[in-house]
Amino acid sequence: MPWSTARSLRLSSSASNRPKSSTYVPILIAALAIGAVAAAFVGRFSSNPADVAHAVLGRLGLSGDRNAAMETVLFRVRMPRIIASLMIGAMLALSGAVYQGVFRNVLVSPDILGVSSGAAVGAAGAILLGLGMAERQLFAFAGGLTAVLLATAIPRLFRNSSNLILVLSGTIVGGFLASLLAMMKFVADEHVQLAEIVFWQMGSLAAIGYRELAALAPAFLASTALLLGLSWRINILSFGEFEARALGINVPLVRGIVIAASSLLTAAAVSVAGTIGWVGLIVPHLARLLCGSDHVKMLPVAALLGALFMLLIDTVARAAFTMEIPLSILSGLIGAPVYAWLLYRQRAHVS
Repeated sequence: MPWSTARSLRLSSSASNRPKSSTYVPILIAALAIGAVAAAFVGRFSSNPADVAHAVLGRLGLSGDRNAAMETVLFRVRMPRIIASLMIGAMLALSGAVYQGVFRNVLVSPDILGVSSGAAVGAAGAILLGLGMAERQLFAFAGGLTAVLLATAIPRLFRNSSNLILVLSGTIVGGFLASLLAMMKFVADEHVQLAEIVFWQMGSLAAIGYRELAALAPAFLASTALLLGLSWRINILSFGEFEARALGINVPLVRGIVIAASSLLTAAAVSVAGTIGWVGLIVPHLARLLCGSDHVKMLPVAALLGALFMLLIDTVARAAFTMEIPLSILSGLIGAPVYAWLLYRQRAHVS
């Protein structure tokens, strides 16, 4: 039996033993709605549901008892962060799931092509130049995309477009950019600029507003729709290059489009929120555990799980302590034990 046929049978048999993704999607959407409403009530300013209710009714003109301070906190601080956390979590989880499928490696994360390193260099350059938040995000986005372009140009230079060369190219670019970032930290002013660079790298949604959401939305909507539409082709790519070509797939074209869309998702998320680890690594594992390896079913579940995970992380980060905790710290504290648990569950299949 051909390897691709055997793999297809294994995918279908494993998927048949799990509930369909249509079972999980409504549950996850309901959980996201409940979590978003609950997050709106949580914060250091006021966690009284009555205050939030009065703020909402006052904003809608249905109540004369308006609380201007609560309205400002709710609609200018909490709501943008809640929406941003949902979008960024979905973007990182979706890109991670796609990368793992395309590269046929469950240890792959969204920054495999040096996106996070490029974005960090761009943001650090903006900080050294004394630019504002909008320029910092623009520089970070440009840096992330530049890293991807460099990583994808190296295989063309070597005249070898295999997945292995592409991954190694990402390692080369990421290592070079990490050294460049270290040099920028070395020359930065230790009292102001260095602290800003380090804090940005640790990830935060504290500066999110509606302008940032408007800048994030086009990349989120376009890339997500494209990847979900190509999900069945990602299934074929996950069989291997030889099998995909035998099934009539233009491997360089489809892989290039998929990687470009995933990299755009990652670069846009990192440019707004900074570097946030573990989301794109563990969430696809959870989705795969729930509904199998069929990307048509798994990608929507991964995106929803990522949104829920990031909503939880950001809510805890901004409300659990008197000082806001960077997102990468909490994602590591939660993500590492979850990943260990996943490895324990699948220990019999790890070789």
